[in-house]
Formats: sequence, C-alpha cells, structure tokens
Amino acid sequence: MLENTPKRDRRYVGKDVPKIDSVEKLTGQALYAGDLEFAGMLHGKVLRSPHAKARIKKIDTTEAAKLPGVHSVLTGNDLDYRVGLYLVDKYILARDTIRHFGEAVAAVAAETPAIAQQAVDLIEVEYEVMTPFLEPKKVFDKDAPLVHPDLGTYDYVQAVFTPIPGTNIANHTRLRKGNVPKGFKKADYIIEREYTNPNVQHVPMETHIAIGKWDIGDHVTIHTSAQSPFTVRNLFALSFGIPHCNIRVITPYIGGGFGGKAGIHLEPLCCCLSRAAGGRPVKIQATREEEFSLLPCRSGLTYHIKTGVKKNGKIVAQKMTMYWDAGAYADYAVNVTRASGFSASGPYEIENAWVDAYTVYTNKPFGTAYRGFGHVEFSWGVERHMNYVASQIGMDPLEFRRINALKAGSRTMTGEEIMKNTGNVTKCMNEVADSIKYGKLTAAEAAREKKTGRKIGKSVVALHKAPAMPPFTGTVMILKLNEDGSVTGSHALTDYGMGTYTSLAQIIADVLRWPIERIRLPIENDTDRDPYDWQTVASKGLLLSGNAAILAAKDLLEKCYDVAAQVLRAQKCDLDHNEDGVFVRHHPKSFVTYKQMAVGYAYPDGNAICGPIVGVGRYIAQGLTNLNKETGQGNPALDWTYGAHGLVVEVDPKTGEYTIIKVASAYDVGCVINEASVRGQAIGGMLQGLGTAMCEGYIYNDKGQLLNPSFTDNKIPTSLDIPEEIDCIAIETPQIDGPFGARGVGEHSMIAVCGALGNAIEQAVGAVLTHMPIRQEDVWRAMRNKKAPGKVIRQSKAARTEMTADAEVVAKPRRGRPPKSAKSADKTPKKRGRPAKAASVAAELVKPRRGRPPKSASVAVESSKPRRGRPPKAAKPADNTPKKRGRPPKAAKTSTAEVLNKPRRGRPPKAAKPADNTPKKRGRPPKATKAAAAEVLNKPRRGRPPKAAKTVAGKPKKRGRPPKVAKAVAAEGLNKPRRGRPPKAAKTVADKPKKRGRPSKSAAADNSTKPRRGRPPKSPVADQSNNN
Repeated sequence: MLENTPKRDRRYVGKDVPKIDSVEKLTGQALYAGDLEFAGMLHGKVLRSPHAKARIKKIDTTEAAKLPGVHSVLTGNDLDYRVGLYLVDKYILARDTIRHFGEAVAAVAAETPAIAQQAVDLIEVEYEVMTPFLEPKKVFDKDAPLVHPDLGTYDYVQAVFTPIPGTNIANHTRLRKGNVPKGFKKADYIIEREYTNPNVQHVPMETHIAIGKWDIGDHVTIHTSAQSPFTVRNLFALSFGIPHCNIRVITPYIGGGFGGKAGIHLEPLCCCLSRAAGGRPVKIQATREEEFSLLPCRSGLTYHIKTGVKKNGKIVAQKMTMYWDAGAYADYAVNVTRASGFSASGPYEIENAWVDAYTVYTNKPFGTAYRGFGHVEFSWGVERHMNYVASQIGMDPLEFRRINALKAGSRTMTGEEIMKNTGNVTKCMNEVADSIKYGKLTAAEAAREKKTGRKIGKSVVALHKAPAMPPFTGTVMILKLNEDGSVTGSHALTDYGMGTYTSLAQIIADVLRWPIERIRLPIENDTDRDPYDWQTVASKGLLLSGNAAILAAKDLLEKCYDVAAQVLRAQKCDLDHNEDGVFVRHHPKSFVTYKQMAVGYAYPDGNAICGPIVGVGRYIAQGLTNLNKETGQGNPALDWTYGAHGLVVEVDPKTGEYTIIKVASAYDVGCVINEASVRGQAIGGMLQGLGTAMCEGYIYNDKGQLLNPSFTDNKIPTSLDIPEEIDCIAIETPQIDGPFGARGVGEHSMIAVCGALGNAIEQAVGAVLTHMPIRQEDVWRAMRNKKAPGKVIRQSKAARTEMTADAEVVAKPRRGRPPKSAKSADKTPKKRGRPAKAASVAAELVKPRRGRPPKSASVAVESSKPRRGRPPKAAKPADNTPKKRGRPPKAAKTSTAEVLNKPRRGRPPKAAKPADNTPKKRGRPPKATKAAAAEVLNKPRRGRPPKAAKTVAGKPKKRGRPPKVAKAVAAEGLNKPRRGRPPKAAKTVADKPKKRGRPSKSAAADNSTKPRRGRPPKSPVADQSNNN
C-alpha cells in the first residue's frame, strides 16, 4: 500500500531522525545475550573435529564425566535428532560420520567455562580418516565420494526444492526463458568465461550465543542471539516433536547477524545439555575460531557464463551454470541457489536465458544466508563478464550496460514484467557515472598519476535484488494505546543494527500525527508476547512491517473515532484528529482526548463504553507464486531494488598495490524514510562488500582442513581501507505497494562492489581477474599473466571462427569483416594467417604462401545478387585466371588506355607496366621499372640496406622483402635460395603473372588478370619449376 500523505505534511518520514535505541547502546544499558545470567546457569563447550571427513570409530567420555563441576556430557549417540530449515539433513552432534572440519562431535556442560573446556580436552575420539569431496564442479564425476549417502530419505520442502538422491546435489534450480539455441545462432559473438569466489565468514561483532532451559513437561525457554525467533521456535518444535506453545524464544539486543544468525544453530544443543543436567539453564557462547568452522559461513561459488551478443551490443542469449559450494549441510544454501537462479543475469534483460544452479554438498563448513543472499557472489561474475563482453565487441562498458538494462516493459528472467514504478537502474548508473567523472581523468587525477606513477581506473556497475521469501510471507503490528495517550508497539521483526524500528516509529508517528516521542517499539522480541513474523531477512522488513504499521495506526484511529463519535454525538465522517485527541471538524472545541479513551471512556456518572483501545495491522505479500520447477517461470519478487556503484581506483603498475580513491553509490529506494539509516546502510554495506572483494575468504588444504580460522590470517577491512571519498545517492521512484512508496535497501549496498573493483583495476593496469578476493599479490600476478582466461567465438552467417583467449589477439576484435566460410571440399592446402576461402578449380595449383592467406577465388560465374557492405567483385572471365585480393575490382575494360586512365578508389594508381612485362613488386608502391636489371639492383632500397649483389650468374640474394628485380632467366631465379620470404616465380609474358601488393590495372588488351582484395596469392608455379 502507498500512503499518500503529501510530503509537506510529513513531520518525520524523509527526515534524519536519530535511532530510537542509540542512547541505550551508547551508554551500555542495552543487554545482549552474552550479558544474561540466570540462577544455577551452566556453561557449555564443544569438541570439534580436526578432520573434514572421517568415521567415528570410538568416543570415550569417561574421564570428562568424572571431572568435578561437570554436570552433563553428550555425544551424537545420545541425540537422534535432525534439524534443518528446508532440507532436514543435520544431526545436533555428529553421529558415526564427520562431514566437515570443525563439526561438533561432543559437548559438555559444567559450572564454569574453564571446567567445561578442561572436560572437552579429556574426551578421546578415534577417527578413521576418509577422502573428502571438496570440488563442487566435480559433482558429476562418477567416482565422487558422497557426502550424504542417505539423501533420498531426508524430509524437504517438495514444492520448492529438488534434491537428487545418489549424488551430492542438494538442490537443482532450473530456469528456461525463450529459445537459447536460436538466440546463440543470431549472435555475432559468443563469449564465455568462468568466475569464482570462496567461502566467507559473516564476522558479526557478537558471536553466536544461546541459553537453553528444558523444564518439566517439555517446556523449553531459549534466550538467543538469533535473527528470527519464530523460525527458531518452529524448527525446534519440528525436530523434537514438541508443541509450539511449549517453546518460548526470547531475543534481546543483537550485535549483528548479516544472515549468519537467521536459522537454528546452538539452541538445540543448549537445551539438550540442560535436559541432561536436570533442567539447569546452559549457555554456549561461540569463540571467534568456532564462528569460522563450527558455525555456518557464506557459500562459495563457481559461475560459468556464456553470452551471445550482437555487434550493436544487444545480448540475445545467455547460458549460466552455477556450482554453489553448500558445504556439509543444506541449511539456507538451497534457497540461496533458488534466489540466485531467478536473478542470475543481474539487472539486465536477456531475451533467451538458460540457468542451471546446483547446490552441491562438500566436506566443508556449511553455507547459510549472507547479506545479499547469493547476489554478492554471482554479481562478481556478472559484472566482470559485462566488461569482458563489452571489450570483445569494442563497446564502452557503461554504454553496453545501458543498452541491456531492465526498463519499463522488460521482462525478468522469470517472465515478470517491469513497470515504471519498479525502479530505474539506468538512472542509478548515470548518477554514479557523473559523480566519478566516468570516461576521463580530471585534472587533479591526471596530476596525481604523474606525481605517484600509479595508474587510475574507473568503473560503473549495476545491481538489483528482490526479497527471497515464501509467497505467503506475512507479519503483524499491534499498537496499544496507553493511559497517558502514548503508544507501545508489539511485533517480531528483529532490529540487529539496521535502524528499522526507527523507520517504523516515523511511519506510525506520521499516520497518527503524533510526536515520535510518544511512540515506543521495544527492541526485545518474545514469541510468547509478540505476534508472528516470518523472519528478519531479505530486506523485506521495511515494506511488510511498514505496511502493517500503517494499517495498525489507521485501525487505532478508527477505533478512537468510534468512541469519539459516541461521546461527541457526531458522525465519523465529520471527525478529525490531532496529536491530543479527536474533534468535530466544524466545531473544533467539541473534542475528546486520547487519554480519556485509552482504557475505556467514562462518563461523569461513571458509566463507561468501549474498553482499552488496540490497533492491529496485518500484511502479507501480494501476488507471489512458487517458480515452475522445469522452467523457473513465475512471480517470486515482492519488489526490486536497483542500484549502481562507481569506483575510482589507483594501482601501482609495478607491485599491484592499489588504493580506492572514491566510491559513489546510488539506490532507487522508492522513498527515503530515514536519511541517516539509508546513508548508514549504503556506507556499511559498501565497506562490507569491499572486504569480501579485497581480502576475505576461506583457504583449505587438500584434506579439507581450514587454514585460516581466525583474524590472524583471515583478514577483514579496517579503517585504513576506507575509501578517501564516499558519495551516497538516493533515487526515489515510488513503490506502489510500499509504505509511503519505500522499498528495502539493507542488503543491496554490498552487491556488485566486488565487480566494480575488479573492473577498475583492469581498466587501470590491464590485470584480468576472475577470482576474488583481489589481494595485491593477485593483481601483481595478473599483470604478468599474458594468457587471459576466457573464450570468444566470432560468427558470420555461414561459419564460426573460434579463438581462445590464450592468445593476446583475442583481447580485441578483428578489423574488417568476419572471415568467409570455405566454399568447397577441394584439397587446396590451408594458408597461414586469416582463414582462407576455398580455392576455385582454376586455382588448384596455387601453392600455400606465408603471411595473410588469399581469399578463395570464386566459382566461374558469381551470383548477381547484390551483397551487403562493399560492392561485389567482378565476374571472373572464362579463362579461370585467379583474381587478386584487395579492394573490390572494377569492371574489365577492352582498352588498355581506358583501364589506365580510369580513376581508382583509395590510394593513387600504380605506374603502368611497360610492355616488357616486368613483374611488379610486393609492399610499398613500386618505383619506375628500369630497362636493365643491373640498374634496379643498384638503386638504393627503403628500410634495411640490401646486400651486395652476387656476381655468380647475376643472381643476387636479398634479405627480408622479396627482390624488386626480375631475373634474366626465370627458372634460374626461382630456384635460387634466398633469405626472408621465398621469391615469387618469374612469369613469362603468356603466363600473365599476378602482382603482389595492391591490385594493379592490367596492361593486357583482354584484361584477363583481375585485381583481388588484400594481399595477392602467389602465382601458380609452372610444372617445370614445381620441383618440391
């Protein structure tokens, strides 16, 4: 819904209102899960596996259980429960088999953390180490070891996901739009390349923390740092078979999540330890090292993109294959695959699209949701590929993006039509391009290059994302009118740093027309007290909860109007309100206050009406559908938020060190609710995106063991990495169904920053990068790697010429027209250089030559059908004299004078050949023919000085270019070896030899020798001279 309150009447929406929880956080009054203490509380610790894949042969917990202060010890054999969000595949503790490095094998609850850790160290485990599966692209290998042999027995959401039993594929998302093979046939170029990025840790300031208490009667209370309390309750109930009403989940202040706390993780283990300890609460607080291996991370991705594009820059077909490294368990990774599949092409319209996205089990720490939900990962490939394709067709990358950008009337990958209110990605690109002065260096930048010796590169990239959520996602807001006329809200959206609660308070205050100070939204959430909300993920919170807040505020006012109409004896249509109460519009002094109505209006005699006033707003996503499993078509998007980044980077061309000078970011947010929140999200997400682009990423050995499980070796950005200048731009194309026209922007600022960095570095120093993170040593190596990855096929109507990017020549398109296809199946030998056309029957004796190959001679009678482009060649005469290469020939003349006097196109004509038929020379325009061969030999040459003429038989030997003089004896001259290119055979008058270089006009009366385009082929060699 779109709240149409005019901007001039808005007191808070669009303004820079301070966060409502800032004072509590700054003063230390905010309580997080780690701050909570309960009577009799125990502390839990976990034993983690040192292997990526192993069979547990034996576990001995005897010594650990004997340690004083230990109250419970558990192993996988004690817990026959599986948990899972979309695919139920994970035991609480490993049973029989270890599936990733750092997996929980056993757990202890003790009086103190130190005792618990001592007990864990006393547990003895005997492992049988097995071969891990680590490479997602090898998922189709027949001998690949299975991570989950029992995959076919697991429960999963069948309407959405497609696991393939007997393989390592946890989900396969398919998308088919248009006719991809036909699209590729239309393409002038087919360009493909592969892009990769590793697993990445979320690194929130607060690690995972959970406190569980299992009481008598299976009543469970959980305090947790999770993002989504109702998801924890639901999954816990399903795993243990306990009624939802028996489970209470409470979330206090949360110190960041970024998707890593969206599911269920430590909570079941805490509660099981509590049950084993007689119901005492148990707290587990993960260390930073445990965050890297015990708990989930961002999935890795290998992305192969094959694009068909026209010369005018329009993409006509694209085939995309994604191999998502899900790690040992599916968790959110299967849904990441689904969401990335329907957005795989980025904010660009692809008429014919093909996507295969595979969620692949590997023996690595498992993947989950991460800010951007897969879009950060695949945007690296998409935006690097857009620049790669643009470079191959000789087009500016920004212009190439503008040509293919989604716009009103376009259709997305799933067939959804883009409307005017959807957003404007082109405007976002133009704004950031203007901000960074794209396409040129400013005077200051040029001076900086000269001073530092570094090279400056610029790039612009685009992005989009829709919330990835079920089509039935809904939320509720409840507003309770207090006795003093203030309002307390109740809802279950979790604010873990985004500032959404402040935005919701602004919306409520503007609808009620009350001071924002009278609106309170408690930060803590409680599933026993607050109404349902699906999850706090996907940038859906502002739109869904914002609409629910508007509906709740209007419902509250409606009920106040009901009471006021009775009290004031007026019709509701004649009432209005202000911050103090409700009044009759045409008699303002006739009014009733909110305080009087809050808990029930009481007349002077004590009679009361109505009772406490509560406003309720419920909102659910509208018009969404599941995707067709075979075609991927449907309507999965609540809304689309578009954006763009512009980067200015300087790079040291010797060392690969680089500095980010400026970042400009623009987002079409629909409507700015809170300026500070939008700016904070834009800057924070951009910096987090730079972290994954510059330095973050898991590194494993060949046994699957994580080599950098801490900040010692797994770096994140610091203040030293912040760009010198940051520009944040908000564009407002109102979302029809958004609160005040707003749409979410929480995740989008992180998307595509990585691609912008890679493109800017390549533009500066030519370093071709296909893997992130981009460390300085990676740039240094790329600058020295002359074999750029990738593959390009240039197509004509009848043929395809394939070139691999191993050669530097592929990095830029060829000049001229694409090569023609071979015309016949004759045995004419292939020529060096450009692909040759098939030789005609008359030219069968033409020998192969060095340099550029001749184009094939046409058949005796050419088609009279007009050709596109340059004028057609003249028909070949019946004597089958081979044509010459070069510019299009002119019609044959019957008179030598006419031929010589006719003006030519291009360079001036060469001098007429004298009657002695001395052959012309190759290369530069010929000099006047001399009467005597000796005079020609003694003439100074251009370029390298000629060797002295030999006196033996008058046959001088020359270096380099072919000799300029005809020999006195043709056979003798032809057979004499010489350095450089082999000489052309001398021709007799009757042979009518062809000339090298540009085509000449024949002096013969019958004009039987026709000029050819390009360099001419060698003359046919007479039988007596064909001695080889």
